[in-house]
Amino acid sequence: MEREDSSSSSLPDSETSALSRDRSASVSSTSSVGHTALRQRVAQLLACVEGIGSDEETQEEMARVLDKAFLLWGKRLKNKYLHFRLHVMTWNVACASPPANVTDLLLLDNQLLNTDMYVIGLQEVKSGIISYLSELAFEDPWSKLFMDVLSPLGYIKVTSIRMQGLLLLVIVKHLHVPFISGIYTNYTRTGLGGYWGNKGGVTVCFRIYGYAICFLNCHLPPHMSNVDQRLSDFDRILEMQNFEKEDIPNILDHDLLLWFGDLNFRIEDYGLCFVRESIDNQEYSILWNKDQLNMIKKTDSLLQQFQEGPLLFQPTYKFDVNSENYDSSEKRRKPAWTDRILWRLKRELVNNPVDSGECEHFFSLTLKNYEGHMKYKISDHKPVTATFELELKALLLNPPITLIPEGQWITPYDLVVSYSQSPEFISSPWDWIGLHKVYINASGFPEEGGEFRLSYYSNHLQAIVGLSEPFQISRNSMTPEDWREKKGDPLMY
Repeated sequence: MEREDSSSSSLPDSETSALSRDRSASVSSTSSVGHTALRQRVAQLLACVEGIGSDEETQEEMARVLDKAFLLWGKRLKNKYLHFRLHVMTWNVACASPPANVTDLLLLDNQLLNTDMYVIGLQEVKSGIISYLSELAFEDPWSKLFMDVLSPLGYIKVTSIRMQGLLLLVIVKHLHVPFISGIYTNYTRTGLGGYWGNKGGVTVCFRIYGYAICFLNCHLPPHMSNVDQRLSDFDRILEMQNFEKEDIPNILDHDLLLWFGDLNFRIEDYGLCFVRESIDNQEYSILWNKDQLNMIKKTDSLLQQFQEGPLLFQPTYKFDVNSENYDSSEKRRKPAWTDRILWRLKRELVNNPVDSGECEHFFSLTLKNYEGHMKYKISDHKPVTATFELELKALLLNPPITLIPEGQWITPYDLVVSYSQSPEFISSPWDWIGLHKVYINASGFPEEGGEFRLSYYSNHLQAIVGLSEPFQISRNSMTPEDWREKKGDPLMY
């Protein structure tokens, strides 16, 4: 991938002018087509208001009519756009075992927040041969920790990918699962010239409500002097991240790309004492200008396309393990914001007109919170989280499949399922319907009934496209032989 430099962070003048013209034309076209009649009525209404005079009864009647109109319009806007809360976490865990409590990291201590999706990227997860062999048979301890916490709250793991120490998990509220399709994972090794996976990037991409989203978890080379190698590795990851989709051949073709991880960019020029004094005084803005990533973004045309929230938290590297003190070893490494979360919206979405009521596509992203979590001490890095509010006009309004369990379900026989499908859905003989316990604790799958869900898996879309509401299954006291005798069926061996 070719990397271009520019003298400023803005687009070239010619391109900026073209974009401005396109944006103005879009606004004008949208307004003239859909809103002319409405604007005429508003003008008439304003004239009526001016002519009312002091007639209080008429004023009150008009106020009631307007209140109803605004209430109706508010409901229509609410139904038209979907609000979606996305929480992203990155953490270099330095081969440590998971902590006992991740409540703060997952925002579970704030009952007012309702997170729709968690995206968790870890680096330096313990990946020795014994750990690898164990995880072939059992889930890795980090994935198990997060799912043990989130599963009882109605979350489902969409997918995950692991490349040695890099782990990426995507966990979503169950109600969104049928609207996710085209799930792909990929990885790129950059360690030892591309032969070793201790460094590199792992990705998960899919469509949700019709929009293409990609998550990229990276671990780039360390040390102050390796900034060019970091950029080279990032370019290689982007070049190698191709997908089996005609409309989205490369990682940069997604509507939203979230890039995060241990990016290892450091703070240049300033000495250790000055950096620590600035941190102690919470004068972080002084250090921003010498942060390598911020410096490069001023001239790098590719990185200019990525946005990041303000670094209002102290640098997250390097700490003494089990403490909140920066490195006290002989190396006395300088603190740095190595752990970052950035995002890139597709240009077509960025340039949507402000008045988007008539637009076919509408997708916006707002950063609500960006912070480091100093209380977690198991690693020499502190975890970083970012919370986003997505507002989008859903391109997929109804799930492709609706599943309904018929009658009262009593195990182990005569369980009937009915389902309906949308006209656009294409079924396959290789589709299947699954039955899942809503939550299984460490003791395993219980023999006595419980709460379950039905799912419909589409082979064509490589995704679950239907998910039933939870329902109860009762355990029948008859043995299989008693049941067959009652039904008149021959005993099968």
